[in-house]
Amino acid sequence: MQNRQAPVLYLIIFCQKCWAQNRWGSALNDGSPPVLCEWVGYFNAKCCHNVFPDPSLARFLCAELTRGYFLEHNEAKYTERRERVYTCMRIPRELEKLMIFGFFLCLDAFLYVFTLLPLRVLLALLHLFTLPCCGLRGSLLLQPAQVCDILKGLIMVLCYSMMHYVDYSMMYHLIRGQSVIKLYIIYNMLEVADRLFSSFGQDILDALYWTATEPKERKRDSIGVIPHFIMAVFYVFLHAILIMVQASTLNVAFNSHNKSLLTIMMSNNFVEIKGSVFKKFEKNNLFQMSNSDIKERFTNYVLLLIVCLRNMEQFSWNPDHLWVLLPDVFMVIASEIAVDIIKHAFITKFNEITADVYSEYRASLAFDLVSSRQKNACTDYSDSVARRMGFIPLPLAVLLIRVVMSSVNVQGALSYSCLLLFYLGMVTLKVLNSIVLLGKSCVYVKRANMEDKLFERPSTAAPGKTPKAVRLGCVSEDAWLSTFILITNNWIPRNWGEKEEGMEGTELKHRTPKKDLLDVDRFTICGNRID
Repeated sequence: MQNRQAPVLYLIIFCQKCWAQNRWGSALNDGSPPVLCEWVGYFNAKCCHNVFPDPSLARFLCAELTRGYFLEHNEAKYTERRERVYTCMRIPRELEKLMIFGFFLCLDAFLYVFTLLPLRVLLALLHLFTLPCCGLRGSLLLQPAQVCDILKGLIMVLCYSMMHYVDYSMMYHLIRGQSVIKLYIIYNMLEVADRLFSSFGQDILDALYWTATEPKERKRDSIGVIPHFIMAVFYVFLHAILIMVQASTLNVAFNSHNKSLLTIMMSNNFVEIKGSVFKKFEKNNLFQMSNSDIKERFTNYVLLLIVCLRNMEQFSWNPDHLWVLLPDVFMVIASEIAVDIIKHAFITKFNEITADVYSEYRASLAFDLVSSRQKNACTDYSDSVARRMGFIPLPLAVLLIRVVMSSVNVQGALSYSCLLLFYLGMVTLKVLNSIVLLGKSCVYVKRANMEDKLFERPSTAAPGKTPKAVRLGCVSEDAWLSTFILITNNWIPRNWGEKEEGMEGTELKHRTPKKDLLDVDRFTICGNRID
């Protein structure tokens, strides 16, 4: 009997000690509601100091089924979680708006190579040949922009001539004879090599343009125009071959019987989520990743176009075979879009970045387009797109011309007439696309309050020093651009900025960047990594 009562006595003594230390509550002293100990939370609070209830299993289950809690006691945490959900829901819409705008920017730079660049080269050559007849002495033979256009035209012609010695069919059958795992490794290596080529290639082209147009009165420390030109030609040629191998590998994946290689290549996109989501990202790093995704998506579309052209040629342009290819094409595009949405949604969630940051990215890309249309622009728009996104149109254009000319036989007057009509259609598309993009870009720049930066340019500074912004004295140097901005001012409501400020209070604050977005290109190191 004493052994049965001993645990009960120990429990009563412990309860008395807890009562003495005010761990049961303060209801006996100041009238505040009692606070129960966690391990006896199912006891009756009103009578815990008078009658000790029976600690039965039924009473414990009853307390677990009827106990309640109040979320408003931690309102800030749950409000933050709800805003994160809303931010993730806004990410697909904001991301796709940026992707669509960036896609048309890349398309504009890509069409420029086929449409306006040949005309600019012809005008530059005409100016060069007619200048001695005019008797103009003491003036420049060519403007810097004309020199760059002629160099681009020569690089295109030489690389296209060299591509004739590369057999696409032999490369296709050579790749097709490899195993699936080996092709998967090759495709991943080609993606890495493409990024490295894009990084170093734009530096090669910029060095060529500056060496060819550098003022003669300055002291030159370069190796000369001809060595730089040879390096640029070999770079474009090698990069075009690299993209051709990528297209051949994708073509093999499309033509495989069990589609295993295509499935593996698509699953490689989801592996990209693992390598990106669980890492720290700043605002500038995310801008680099967004530019990379835009360039990658546009390049994949061109590669799919090349694959379709090659397959249609093998089947004698049978329309029925096109319907066989379209499901695989749509599957590749859908997987790319899904991976981008999931990746950006979780990156913004884990790094507490708002969805409004994509509007800033879009405004930065629009600023490049608007600033390149100024009279005293520092660079051509296609070159600014190459630096910002890592998209270099010259190698891709050379490969596409090579594939089209080998897939389509142009013979006879009717064929040349169709080719001329196709060229005129491309010129029309380029002009319409440029007009629409310029109008949209002016609207985005106005919304971001960046129009004051349009009339600023960096001053000449020594290498290694940051140039300071100098405001131009005359705004009317580019009346056409100013008129465009003036027209777009009527499209934007006056209370736009107030609305933006009001929305910022309801979402998560993103970190202050160390660099301005206009100073960040595709291969600028921001933080600890380049994405």
